[in-house]
Amino acid sequence: MSISDYLGIDLEYIVWGLAGSVVVLLFILFINFCMIAKLKKKYKKFMGDTDAKSLEEKIVERLEQLDDLVESHYTNKSKIEKLESQMTVTFQKIGLVKYDAFNEMGGKLSFSLALLNEKNDGFVINAMHSREGCYTYIKEIIAGKSVIVLAAEEKEALDMALNYK
Repeated sequence: MSISDYLGIDLEYIVWGLAGSVVVLLFILFINFCMIAKLKKKYKKFMGDTDAKSLEEKIVERLEQLDDLVESHYTNKSKIEKLESQMTVTFQKIGLVKYDAFNEMGGKLSFSLALLNEKNDGFVINAMHSREGCYTYIKEIIAGKSVIVLAAEEKEALDMALNYK
């Protein structure tokens, strides 16, 4: 009694099955060789002309640079926060009106200048130029309003500053 009789399968089917398995395995082996070749190419590109020790040095150097960047970030962040806190008291809004204070003078040598901070606090400077001299007045502005009555030019300069963008 032969093996094929004992199993009840024709020996030719077994050979064809094994041959098919060998072809599939050879195909898988070919794919693995291609993948390994790609991996080697990437490894050589990654390593360049260096060895593992110099690569380690490069990585340590980059980590130190990263630490420096993080430290710089926090330093810059604190400086920016300090500047932002100071911005509320700096003059950010400006209004300027040039005019002729007296009809006999030409060239609009007189002016009203309004300077306001974020809270609309500040002042209006009014400089009136005449033949006899230049007279300068300053009026305090609190929350966008003046306690002292403003001249038309001063009011116009204040309105420009309040609407400043």
